[in-house]
Amino acid sequence: MKIRIIGAGVMGRGIAQWAAQAGHAVELADGRPEAVGDALAFVGGMLRRAVEKGRADAAEADAALARIVPLDDPAAPGDGVDLLVEAIHEDFEAKAELLARLERVLPARTVFATNTSSLSVTRLASRLADPSRLAGLHFFNPVPLMKLVEVVPGALTRPDIPGLLAGLVSATGHRAVVVADTPGFLVNHVGRGLNTEALALLEEGVAEPAELDGIARDVLGLRMGPFELMDLTGLDVTAAVMEGVWEGFRYSERLRPSYLTPNRVSAGLLGRKTGRGFYDHSGTSGSGGVPPVPAAGGDASRSVWLGGAEAEPLRPVLADAAEDGPEPSERAIILVPTWGDTVASVIAERALPRDRVLGVDPLSIGSPRLVLTATPATDPAVLGDARAVLARAGVAVSVTRDTAGSAAQRLLASIISVACSVAERSIASPADIDAASTAGLGYPYGPLAWGERIGADRLLRLQRNLYATTGDPRYRPTRWLTERAQLGLPLTQPSFPAG
Repeated sequence: MKIRIIGAGVMGRGIAQWAAQAGHAVELADGRPEAVGDALAFVGGMLRRAVEKGRADAAEADAALARIVPLDDPAAPGDGVDLLVEAIHEDFEAKAELLARLERVLPARTVFATNTSSLSVTRLASRLADPSRLAGLHFFNPVPLMKLVEVVPGALTRPDIPGLLAGLVSATGHRAVVVADTPGFLVNHVGRGLNTEALALLEEGVAEPAELDGIARDVLGLRMGPFELMDLTGLDVTAAVMEGVWEGFRYSERLRPSYLTPNRVSAGLLGRKTGRGFYDHSGTSGSGGVPPVPAAGGDASRSVWLGGAEAEPLRPVLADAAEDGPEPSERAIILVPTWGDTVASVIAERALPRDRVLGVDPLSIGSPRLVLTATPATDPAVLGDARAVLARAGVAVSVTRDTAGSAAQRLLASIISVACSVAERSIASPADIDAASTAGLGYPYGPLAWGERIGADRLLRLQRNLYATTGDPRYRPTRWLTERAQLGLPLTQPSFPAG
């Protein structure tokens, strides 16, 4: 296949390398001819590095680089071009004008693709004489390593084009996911679940960014915490995506952005690229890191009473510090597991001594970080003693402010809820939602499969409790989750049976 790529920036040069390594003939052009030379030098360097690391054969690398031919004029005639990939900057008018110009010089059989991450493919296609020839082909940076591509047909895209593009992508070893032409497409939409909820937790003062990042990594198993990720991506970019997806879905409460971001963006607190974001990156590696564990200076001899079956796995860890019996002794630290409830509501319902009760998140039991929850009534000495007892047992602890469920539960519920909403809207298939989330977002499991690991019934109880406790429509259970819990079906079950 002969592929013409317009745009020799970060994305364009990555797409050129990907196509050339797959054996395709590539024409690379840019409005700035010198950018093409820079791109070829960069690709050559990347290929040489791959050879040095034993990931590529020297002859194959040389052949791949030779398949990329610089083109002086992006709008040069090209009767032999099978696929055009537009990869210029994310500006609607610039993309629309370029595509319309190229339509006049490339044959009708040439398939057009735009590497947009957020613009409507249907709107771009409307500026063409033949809107049926255009589809979205959204790559992720760095293209050769991020083995995921979103194939986005517009409303008028020819039926054969999505399959053709998906086949092209799959033949290179990348995963193609076919996505409806909706705000944020798939990955940027699903990714809102983590960031919006993390910012909501920060708004409410549940914990600081470093603590929330530690919980996200150690309890949920994410590669990066949400605030580390926003600092890496740039808060200006993240905020624009959050606002765009929220507005595009007509201000859906489930996607509601935070009031914290506009001021931070205005102040230039964008993350690594400005030296300061949620973390200070001046002269550092930029990692938030795991928050230091406070010195355990309390009374490590106190006993602990476990106030619920979901806390029982802690008994062997606590050893002789764990009390037996139906009621706590007068000095016992009381740990109550919560699932969508506040610790305050458990104290009131069970008439427990409010100064000695701490919540414990069942999700965190057995993870590298046990998450405890304190209320305004918690005796600070009890909290210090709990840290000391758990430190003696070799358990790292994070403490957050009382909230419905826990920080980890709310993050996970939001991740899964947004994914369920995507499935419910038929934006992508359940399999593609999960594949895109693991490949594009680095989640340990696809959100729908993750929900199955928790259990649909248990997850539904969590979301109903969150909704009832907070009254916030953000936590309203989706029809997708409710229906599958009622029918005893997996969350990965498509809407309609095949056939």
